[in-house]
Amino acid sequence: MSDADRVVILGGHGKIALMAAPKLKEAGYSVDSVIRNPDQTAEVEAAGATPVVLDIESADTDKLTELFTGAKAVIFSAGAGGGDPERTRAVDFEAAKRSIDASAQAGVGRFVIVSYATAGIDLDRVDPDSSFYPYVQAKHGADEHLRASSLDYTILGPGKLTLEPSQQAVALADASGDVEGATPSDEAKDTSRELVADVMTHVLAQGAAIRETVNFYDGQTPIADAVK
Repeated sequence: MSDADRVVILGGHGKIALMAAPKLKEAGYSVDSVIRNPDQTAEVEAAGATPVVLDIESADTDKLTELFTGAKAVIFSAGAGGGDPERTRAVDFEAAKRSIDASAQAGVGRFVIVSYATAGIDLDRVDPDSSFYPYVQAKHGADEHLRASSLDYTILGPGKLTLEPSQQAVALADASGDVEGATPSDEAKDTSRELVADVMTHVLAQGAAIRETVNFYDGQTPIADAVK
């Protein structure tokens, strides 16, 4: 395995990342999973990834550039988990922004970020006093920074995340979260975390959806037919 086949996942102990690691390995990549807590090492190793202990909330761009150098792709699947507006901004926006800049400096090229389906429009429709608003701001800002970069990015926009098994099939949504011009029910917006891991692996392995945003829910169309 050459270094050119290495993928770095930020947020390596997250549910999606732990599901993605073995899928990426099966697709022919080696995986470095970045974690903040060394106690998470065993779980990351069990998923087939190499744990890298680094706090991305405090790591500067140079440190991230050093980590990313030589990698084929960087995946940003980290998140503060809500609740604390300052930490949400620090992780979901500031750390994402530094990761994007560091990827460009390191010459990585390919960058995949996990966002959510309506991140592009919620800034204008979510009440600024809502506890959800800092998350909207952070994800919207990170996505826009990525779109303005030189990277071959893919923005993944799932709906409400679940722990259901992946059926490896999607329903593509537009920027408003609608499917084929219709607003789906809340239940129809469910998206398996494992499906996100499957789509993540697909876009990297197949070079699909480059410089595109892919909004999707659990659906009926096979990933390979829907995401090109």
